[in-house]
Amino acid sequence: MKNLYKTALVAMTLLSAPAMADKSGVSFEHKDWELACDNTLTCRAAGYAKEEGEGGSVLLSRDAGPDIAPTGEVILADTDADKAAPVTKLTLWINGRAVGDLASVKDEAWQLSASQTQAVIRAVKGSAKVEFRGGAAPFILSGEGASAVMLKMDEVQGRIGTPGALTKKGDKPESSVLPAVPAPVIQAASVSKSPTRPLTAAETALFKPKMRVTLKGNDYCDRQQPSDERKDDAEDDRLSVTPLDDSHVLVSALCWRAAYNEGYGYWVTDTKLSEPPVLVTDSGSEYDKGVITMAQKGRGIGDCWSSASWVWDGKAFRQSHIATTGMCRYIRGGGTWDLPTLVTEVKAAQ
Repeated sequence: MKNLYKTALVAMTLLSAPAMADKSGVSFEHKDWELACDNTLTCRAAGYAKEEGEGGSVLLSRDAGPDIAPTGEVILADTDADKAAPVTKLTLWINGRAVGDLASVKDEAWQLSASQTQAVIRAVKGSAKVEFRGGAAPFILSGEGASAVMLKMDEVQGRIGTPGALTKKGDKPESSVLPAVPAPVIQAASVSKSPTRPLTAAETALFKPKMRVTLKGNDYCDRQQPSDERKDDAEDDRLSVTPLDDSHVLVSALCWRAAYNEGYGYWVTDTKLSEPPVLVTDSGSEYDKGVITMAQKGRGIGDCWSSASWVWDGKAFRQSHIATTGMCRYIRGGGTWDLPTLVTEVKAAQ
């Protein structure tokens, strides 16, 4: 049995050379807090309760650049939402003192004011008790790991030693803070509308040896490796081909299957299947209209996910997105937050 979380990460990192053109960001996790900074240097830090399934989560977001303040949001756990009355008011309490109500925003999230955000940051760096009251039970935010995660956020954004740092403040000018990096632009190309079809036996015999060259040293595409236990033409393992344009096709095949995830390999080659194929990913989930997507559960109940996507630009698939939904803490089905480490601007095909 594979390590499924590791498998999901492989889907985001095992790419062809053209697909790696856009640099990803930074992920960091310590105790009850985690950080995701994307390639534009926007950072998002999520904090949780000490125990899984309790309370909810807080998200602190901060864009890059000088004189930019962090913002804060809260999501309450909804795993027992069908048994509980809707939350109509949520109040921040610190050390037993009310610090005001939060504003309700879309998707059942709650917005912290600027002063409340700063109060939470100060509190979780120390030993203060942070609570959000209004649900069936108070959500008590853990501070364990918060200082380390905030220090890493400051480091990534170049804020250490500045007045706006979350941790190690100083008198370095705000102008020394790293500016935001523009998101890479991907110009999507038009793709063929011809349908996907299975490779013939002759095409498979021609393509598989070339495909397997791309898998040397790769333990994550065992369904396409030679096996004494499985017939080479097993129905589940057969290859399919989808035209991309007049010169390129996309070949796909099941790479691996586990308890609650499966991953497909995607290769780009010429229409005659004669050129060496280029592996895009070994853990894709779907191809549609010029986009390969990946979505993998962190565990069977589906409370945490990893996702990625690749866009066809006419020459290669370029990675356009990498994200997770945060820690597996049994807060929400489908995941709690969107924590990207790679973002791009995709322009629609002309």
